[in-house]
Amino acid sequence: MISISVMALVFGVVFLAELPDKTALAGLVLGTRYRASYVFVGVAAAFVVHVVLAVAAGSVLTLLPQQLLHALTGVLFLGGAAMLLLKGGEDEGEVREPKDQSFWKVSGAGFMLILVAEFGDLTQIMTANLAARYDDPLSVGLGAVLALWAVAGLGIVGGKALMKRVPLSLITKIAALLMLGLGLWSLYEAIA
Repeated sequence: MISISVMALVFGVVFLAELPDKTALAGLVLGTRYRASYVFVGVAAAFVVHVVLAVAAGSVLTLLPQQLLHALTGVLFLGGAAMLLLKGGEDEGEVREPKDQSFWKVSGAGFMLILVAEFGDLTQIMTANLAARYDDPLSVGLGAVLALWAVAGLGIVGGKALMKRVPLSLITKIAALLMLGLGLWSLYEAIA
């Protein structure tokens, strides 16, 4: 059974954390060079792989004693909040263009770019953490995948317009505050 509240919470946290990430900008670059639907298929498939790995890792963490699990997730959330607040402007790098515009070349380029760029990324770690925290792999997985797909879609189709209206620093601060709150709550539960 899917928990809409867990799915919504995961969606919100992952969405906000992924918006200022290099992946949204990479999607924007790919979307301006290639057919958006081809790019999205590759990017979406890579995100599914990442979420499955993250939820599996988080599910293993649920085997720990509850107090230790709450303490561990609290520390991980606080670390994620610190990473968001402390990271500077990163060089996003160059995206190599496929030689042709075929579906397989374009979606394959999007898949490989995201697969490599997102491995061990903050949102993958956060998804594992949320899977451990809520012990609801399906709800966490769906919330995370939908959030990542939403960010990818925004980046591919309308990223430039969004970034003109909402400052990236504000999005980063909101995501960091959410993670800080979740971290403090988890630590409180570990102590209480």
